[in-house]
Amino acid sequence: MISVSKLLTDLDAPGDGLRYDDGHESDAEQISQDRPDAPVVVWNLTAGCNLTCEHCYADADEPSPEEFDTDEGKALIDDLAAFGVPVLLFSGGEPLVRDDLEELVAYATDQGLRAVLSTNGTLLDEDRAAALKEAGLAYAGVSVDGLPETHDAIRGEEGAFDGAMAGIEACQAVGLDTGIRFTVTERNVDDLEELLDIAELRGIDRVCVYHLSYGGRGEALQSIDLSPVDRREVVRRVFDVTLDAHERGFDVETLLVGNYADAGLIIDYAETELGAEHADRVRQHLATNGGDPTGDRVADIDHRGRVHPNQFWQSKTVGNVREQSFEEIWRDDPDPLLERLRDREAYAAERCRECEIFEYCGGGSPVRSAAVHGDPFAPDPQCHLPTRLRTGGDVSAD
Repeated sequence: MISVSKLLTDLDAPGDGLRYDDGHESDAEQISQDRPDAPVVVWNLTAGCNLTCEHCYADADEPSPEEFDTDEGKALIDDLAAFGVPVLLFSGGEPLVRDDLEELVAYATDQGLRAVLSTNGTLLDEDRAAALKEAGLAYAGVSVDGLPETHDAIRGEEGAFDGAMAGIEACQAVGLDTGIRFTVTERNVDDLEELLDIAELRGIDRVCVYHLSYGGRGEALQSIDLSPVDRREVVRRVFDVTLDAHERGFDVETLLVGNYADAGLIIDYAETELGAEHADRVRQHLATNGGDPTGDRVADIDHRGRVHPNQFWQSKTVGNVREQSFEEIWRDDPDPLLERLRDREAYAAERCRECEIFEYCGGGSPVRSAAVHGDPFAPDPQCHLPTRLRTGGDVSAD
């Protein structure tokens, strides 16, 4: 994640220590004051979902008999806590189809993990939101992929937009931190600005804009992915909206997710709009963050216990927590793919290694590269920057 609000406005947020190793300088309560050695873990605890979203990376449908039961889930949480995992993101499928979600959240919280939720929001009412908050859930991210007609078409069900917004309102009503997750394609790009306006009107103070990942059902959507020119326009619009909101006193946290070529644009933008000194601070934070985290600072565990380099790469398995501890899989005896992902300077494509922003990007998404080129270390097909960047040059040029 690239925290636009942190980099452009110095907004304090709980992830400052986790992403930028400067939690000691923040007034916000931190996930971790310093960057931990263990990754953030996404747990797809169910294959079931009440919607059929067209870009679902997990290709979720019906619950599976291979899912962990409650006791197995608690044992997994113990395993992750022993390794020092800072954050456990409950995902799916739709995690709210599990009636033991609150029990698992409470257990994770008791073991010292920050428990967060990724949901379509349609199954959240005030009672469920209150129970999750009482269990210790720190944050609920609700997917909203456009205005009502667009969102409902993407999610495969009429009324899904209203259900998602009702879920957000339920969280707000009980004081549970919540925000919007928006995955941008040609299908919904025209809705983004109005959706950001809706977020402000409703007091939704965290918005994550995701670039499309070519995993699961998302792999079939490459034909409606944005062009480089359109992608740069979207990214710059997020920058503009962030600065404008903060100048008007609305401290929204904005993040760009899944395309570290955005680092080049935010450096250029900061230099132009905020000056060279501010741009240098942006560079320092981006260098600490280190680019795409796949296989290093983020991991995924699916409903069968299989471990993946990130949640979007369900086709790549590097171990199974039903057979080994997570620490053994991730650190003690890592799959060769994980070792290569952690050494991008040695394995990334030459054109990426020669790029001016390589230290901030790391070569981009190996998931998209593998889907398009059959090689996770090939250039990211979604890169929207020129091959080589001149120091101080215009990174917006084709």
